[in-house]
Amino acid sequence: MLNFYFDTETDTHKSFELPGARPHYNPDRPGQVEHIFLDLVLDIPNQSFQGTCTLHLNPVRSGIETLILDAVNLEIQDVKIEQNQQEFDYDGEQLQIHLRQPTTVNQLIKLVISYSVTHPQRGLYFISPSKDYPNKPIQVWTQGEDEDSRFWFPCFDYPGQLATSEIRVQVPKQYLAISNGELIHSETKGKTKIYHWSQKQIHPTYLMTLAVGEFAEIKDEWNGIPVLYYVEKNRKEDALRSMGKTPQMLEFFSQYFGYSYPYPKYAQVCVDDFIFGGMENTSTTLLTDRCLLDERATLDNRNTESLVAHELAHQWFGDLVVIKHWSHAWIKEGMATYTEVLWTEQQYGKEEAAYYRLNQARNYFSEDSSRYRRPIVTHIYREAIELYDRHLYEKGACVYHLIRTELGDELFQKAIQTFVQDNAHKTVETIDLLRALEKSTGSNLLPLFDQYVFRGGHPEYKVSYSWDNNSKLAKITIKQTQAKDSDKLSEQNLFDLKIPIGFGYKPDKKASEIPSTLKIFTVRVHEREQTFYFPLEEKPAFISFDVDNNILKTVTLDYAIAELKAQLQYDPDPISRIYAAKALAKKGGLEAVKALSNALKHDKFWGVRVEVAKQLIRVKLDQVFEGLVAGLTDDDARVRRAVINSLAKLKTTESYQVLKPLLEKGDASYLVEAATATAVGEIAATHSEDKHLIEQTIKLLKSVLKEREGWNEVVRSGAISGLSKMKTSEDALNVILKYTAPGIPQALRLTAIRALGSISTGQTPTNTERILQRLEELSNETFFLTQVAVVASLEQMETPKAMDVLQSLADQTLDGRVRRRAEEAIQNVQGKIGSEPALKKLREELDKIKKENQDLRSRLETLEAKSKSSKH
Repeated sequence: MLNFYFDTETDTHKSFELPGARPHYNPDRPGQVEHIFLDLVLDIPNQSFQGTCTLHLNPVRSGIETLILDAVNLEIQDVKIEQNQQEFDYDGEQLQIHLRQPTTVNQLIKLVISYSVTHPQRGLYFISPSKDYPNKPIQVWTQGEDEDSRFWFPCFDYPGQLATSEIRVQVPKQYLAISNGELIHSETKGKTKIYHWSQKQIHPTYLMTLAVGEFAEIKDEWNGIPVLYYVEKNRKEDALRSMGKTPQMLEFFSQYFGYSYPYPKYAQVCVDDFIFGGMENTSTTLLTDRCLLDERATLDNRNTESLVAHELAHQWFGDLVVIKHWSHAWIKEGMATYTEVLWTEQQYGKEEAAYYRLNQARNYFSEDSSRYRRPIVTHIYREAIELYDRHLYEKGACVYHLIRTELGDELFQKAIQTFVQDNAHKTVETIDLLRALEKSTGSNLLPLFDQYVFRGGHPEYKVSYSWDNNSKLAKITIKQTQAKDSDKLSEQNLFDLKIPIGFGYKPDKKASEIPSTLKIFTVRVHEREQTFYFPLEEKPAFISFDVDNNILKTVTLDYAIAELKAQLQYDPDPISRIYAAKALAKKGGLEAVKALSNALKHDKFWGVRVEVAKQLIRVKLDQVFEGLVAGLTDDDARVRRAVINSLAKLKTTESYQVLKPLLEKGDASYLVEAATATAVGEIAATHSEDKHLIEQTIKLLKSVLKEREGWNEVVRSGAISGLSKMKTSEDALNVILKYTAPGIPQALRLTAIRALGSISTGQTPTNTERILQRLEELSNETFFLTQVAVVASLEQMETPKAMDVLQSLADQTLDGRVRRRAEEAIQNVQGKIGSEPALKKLREELDKIKKENQDLRSRLETLEAKSKSSKH
């Protein structure tokens, strides 16, 4: 961190720093932990364990009399050094060891702490069958990031301490135990088995792991290094389907990072009830079993492939090169997220990678606009886990892409390799990345970091174009709209960037062909408003602002319809075509509908067709329906899904009649079926006066719930979502309430919990009370994902009582993420109540007027089109 940055609230962006936020620093370092040895005996039936933690500490100075370790809710029996008892104080959070003999510099201390834990709250989790879930497997697994290792062993629990480690664990003999490094010994002892794992490369405490269960082991390899997949025994095929590209990824990342995979094995263990998607423990990644794909799920789901790539990339960025402090976590999380783009590009091509990156940027934009704006690097927070947000992951990934754009592919890879090689088995801060960039390329990228990393926000451009035929000049005016005129400090919010602007022409050959080259000029954009003139031999067909769209930005295009149509058809960059589609939809009119409908049929890239389907619905003309229906037969399931989502927004009986048979017949894709189930509920909800339609739809969705179990309950979750759209229906509410009961498959139950908030806004006061009562009951459950779902549900409600339940949950939860989300939800509910009834009435009246105008405009556009046709 270069200096303090205290985030401030503006008119449009809430503060990241909630009450209680303060600067955080690593603690004073009493010495270097050389080695950690855990020797444990698990009592799985009683969800407890006991054993010893041995810390080898090399003091940094002489005369230290007290050592302070992180240790939460552990039963500390005794502390010894060389068999000599040491006095200690323990307050349930920190263990203070009073040394009989003060430290001597460079004289190793071997602390042996005997302890036990019963029903650990965090850090180590016991999973077992219950009355409601009798088929749940018996498993034990750990989760250390951010600061949860202290819940299962005493340690210096911050990322700046690196040590070798070993774990010896005794478990019932039917179970496998997997940990970091290599298995150096195992033996059966009566009804138990002992596994002894050794991690010889240094790493931080949060990456120490243990996973125990009756796993099937699937063996693969890369360059002689074992590549192992651990799953429940009935999911071997799913394991290979989901993780089988790991050896290819090991090869790709080893080459790209210029550093061969550094550990003796790479294991991926899929566990039940995992609270994250995955966790990159050194050489042993834990993954949620929800990532395992059956054959049908692979049709339109690459999320697992991206997850596997992300966690594997961490073995270099995060495990080999370790952050010194949580405030610099973007170095690892941003790169791991960016490797999802790199892997997509390597496997599926540049267009796929560009679209993937666009969606990452959108995730960040959403958080920036709806939650808060913050610098990527900040050490001011309440808990470190608060930093693990879309700024850290997706914006961090986009910053890596900006660096790549600035340097070019060859120098970027050289710089990344220099950073990894110079800092292997060391801790780093953001300044170390800057130094590696300058060392390897000579480039000083501090100006870029100052704009995108050390302060919040991104440029928001409005671009307009005109052509002077007499002087053959193209005029481009660029405004930075993120800097408001009324803001005296707005100049500090301006971005100073070099942006390529391309001018394209229609190809001479077939009209459908896209030209491969543009006439490109690069300009410096650094003022609130700038105008540029470009001499051209002839008027361009279209203008491509930020050629290839490498800059993290939002942009509004103010071009004429002719230029937008040409760009949608001919721009070689799919993201530029997407921006053109958005601008066309904003223009509206029959001409826009025709251009968008044509792109939905003919654009070669599925991502553009998806986005066109999303934009087509924004044009308020009846002719949109025909254009969308044509997309229902698209070969790509992702496009069909986008079309269905748009048809749902038409909310007409015609769109219902098209979608209902699709749901009854089914689709090859789980996700398409789910979208259709949601869509029929959404459409039916707008015709609440048609009791027969409502009854018919509820009956249909109930049949989906009864008959279509499947992968991660995706289809049945779509049916629940559809029911939640029928906000005035008590019958729909009763079905949803039924699926919030214990024993319902977890994925489906979580969807139902979230759906309660959605359906609540149209229910009677009595039913709203029923919903609140159910959510209050659910808020007492301790499972992280349940708490998150409860918060999401309450946040949608429009009653002060929701705030009471949220506050109670915020006060009782042990998880910082849930606490923060609950507090943000309280603010959001507070903002909705009061003026909401009046706003609702206004919205209803406005919707009615819009519909009447749409009918009139549709007829007018048709008449004008016929008139033009008859003249020709």
